Amino acid sequence: MVRAVCSHCSQESPVETYQSINVGLDPELLPRVKDGSLFVWECPYCGAHNLLKYETIYHDPAGKLMIWACPSWETPPSQIGPMLQQLEGYTLRRVDEMGDLVEKVNIHAASLDDVTMEMCKWVVRREMAAKDAAMADIALKFLRTQGADQEILFAFAHNGQMNQVSIGFNVYEDASAILSRHPGIAPAPGFARVDASWLETLL
Repeated sequence: MVRAVCSHCSQESPVETYQSINVGLDPELLPRVKDGSLFVWECPYCGAHNLLKYETIYHDPAGKLMIWACPSWETPPSQIGPMLQQLEGYTLRRVDEMGDLVEKVNIHAASLDDVTMEMCKWVVRREMAAKDAAMADIALKFLRTQGADQEILFAFAHNGQMNQVSIGFNVYEDASAILSRHPGIAPAPGFARVDASWLETLL
């Protein structure tokens, strides 16, 4: 439990947080992680919804996925090093926002690869920017796949509004082909950061 300040009315309230989220031990938390509601609290004074920002470890033992959300990007705690020796075969990621954690979980739940997804986003941004230069720097967030053809749905903010764009699964397949030709585009060992900024440094 922490004391959180509402971004709208500045009133302080007690809010439940999770230093560790193990969906193997607590499977009821998984739907709340996937829809982001686990990290949102409603202010009892004004009703505003606020996004929490704190350090936590997400662990899916069955899916061999572990995500370390560390907003401050501090030096890894001393227990992280020994932990790595026990996580062979795991996908390990480090993110600095709860929204990024949610996206990683949803990508994994859709049986997709987050490195390929970042390349896919890079391709989509370039295509969108070719039609409108203002789209060059938008931040695309994976939402889900839909339909029999596994169409991919992204959300993005533009001109103060949330928007969505859908693409064919062939774009993801094209992104996978690009990566197969560039094996150097791969996450570092351990809890790797895999996002648009990381990819730009390798292209």
